Amino acid sequence: MIIRTYIQCILTGLILLTGSGCRKEFLDTKIDLAQTQDLLNTNFSTLLSFANAPYVYVRNEYSLIDGNLFAAASDEAVHTSPGANVRLFNNGSWNAFNNPDNYYTGYYQGIRAANYFLENSGDYRRMLAKNRDTVSPTGKLQYRDDTLNIRWFRAEARALRAYYYFELLKRYGGVPLVTRVLSADDNTDLPRSGFDAMISFIVSEIDAVKDSMQVNWKTSAYTTNDGRLTRGAAISIKARALLWAASPLNNPSNDMAKWRSAAAAFHEVIAMAGGGSGAYVLDGNYRNYFLQNNTVTSNETIWAVRYNAGNAIERANYPITTPGGNSGITPSHDLVEAYEFKGTPNPANPYVNRDPRMALTIVTDASSWNGRTIDLLPGGRDDMNTPNATRTGYYLRKFLNDNLNLVNNATQLHHWPMIRYAETLLSYAEAMNEAFGPDNNNGFTMTARQAINAVRARAGVAMPAVVASDPTTFRAAVKRERRVELAFENHRFWDLRRWKDAQVVLNQSIRGVRVTKNAANALVYTPFVVENRVFDGSRMYLHPFPQSEINKSSGILTQNPGW
Repeated sequence: MIIRTYIQCILTGLILLTGSGCRKEFLDTKIDLAQTQDLLNTNFSTLLSFANAPYVYVRNEYSLIDGNLFAAASDEAVHTSPGANVRLFNNGSWNAFNNPDNYYTGYYQGIRAANYFLENSGDYRRMLAKNRDTVSPTGKLQYRDDTLNIRWFRAEARALRAYYYFELLKRYGGVPLVTRVLSADDNTDLPRSGFDAMISFIVSEIDAVKDSMQVNWKTSAYTTNDGRLTRGAAISIKARALLWAASPLNNPSNDMAKWRSAAAAFHEVIAMAGGGSGAYVLDGNYRNYFLQNNTVTSNETIWAVRYNAGNAIERANYPITTPGGNSGITPSHDLVEAYEFKGTPNPANPYVNRDPRMALTIVTDASSWNGRTIDLLPGGRDDMNTPNATRTGYYLRKFLNDNLNLVNNATQLHHWPMIRYAETLLSYAEAMNEAFGPDNNNGFTMTARQAINAVRARAGVAMPAVVASDPTTFRAAVKRERRVELAFENHRFWDLRRWKDAQVVLNQSIRGVRVTKNAANALVYTPFVVENRVFDGSRMYLHPFPQSEINKSSGILTQNPGW
């Protein structure tokens, strides 16, 4: 099992030995001197530590910005703190010197860690055979296991490198492509590779290694490796990159070949045997899937990042009136309204008869939460005028364990679903609709309509089937479904960009609701503007490169337009 704290301990003795004297820290090579070549050649534990090192730079999605989820950078939520860094995104004041999502160096550190492992493990069979017993039954078995693991880990390193490049690509477009460890004698003033070249690199890397990767660690003889990348995860990385390339931001001519490539890649995941029962399946308990060990054990999960028990997300997002809570990010009324009515709307209560996922994701007024009823009325326990209370009239529920006693510092497991099957189905539905329309399966396992309706029809959700009959209305249905199914999973910010919808959506006001009572003593929910947002479509679809990197490159690395 890949436990972040374990890997961080490894890095204390390895990666973090990197000196700071090199002009570009993420290209520094002093790590190469941390071990003698003899030790590297004869010590499987050392090879394993280098194989684990690239995983350290997978970001904690629970704390991407302000120690919290990324939702408040989109129209999903607002942050209660007036000093939150996310406000730089919201008011348009972020720039090349002050970017709340600046992880440029971190991703290159992950790339470098992958390059280093790949360069120093190429002759792993001979290296692992040196000065050890490979003849006796026990020694022979151990040698076989060690070589199998390193072979798998080398494939993983290339897939992780592709993942980091995709994360850079989403933010910056083309970036410098580095596929080896650069020494102090190398020229590190590298130009950007083109967007299409980066997509081609990511796809070719995954295609080169996917068949060398473990299909399912959980059902293999090597279950202690569960948590590492699998074949399904690697193909999903490729598919995400192809979807990004096909989307309007990067495909202004609407080249159908790009949509077909994305659809085919997602179908690879759908068609493969990835779960313990023989295939990835949708989890029937939407609420519990995101809690504790369920994310890891569920066959909906394609890649989950594991963490030790903690309570940071509960501390950040429990209501301020719950002991230990800080309100954190509070869902918008705009998001609430995206959840369809499953039954007849009730004018007196806008929260009943809606898509069940709303109540499993968002805490509303008069609902039960942590053993009490939320009361947002003026003078009520959760009065919105209370300092640091919700700014929108809602609180977050998704990912948060119920009734965690923060006063006594109670903790619980939280694992992040980096890639899950519902996302795969919705991305497949989007690509298939754009390439072939809602009901043409092109010889694949399912149509776009069948994919989206599988997500909606699963146990515990049971929403009516999408009936949109043409690609345009079906596209709108897919966008809405992604918004509610993947809420707070850090997709919305990027979806709005790749669809080129951000310049409309993120220039609108974010709304909440105020709760009052009328003359008949009935609750009244009145929408109001919480804050205005700013998005400059001439430049904000791409992040600015850190200005320090532009300056260091002596003009070789060019800044993105408008920054």
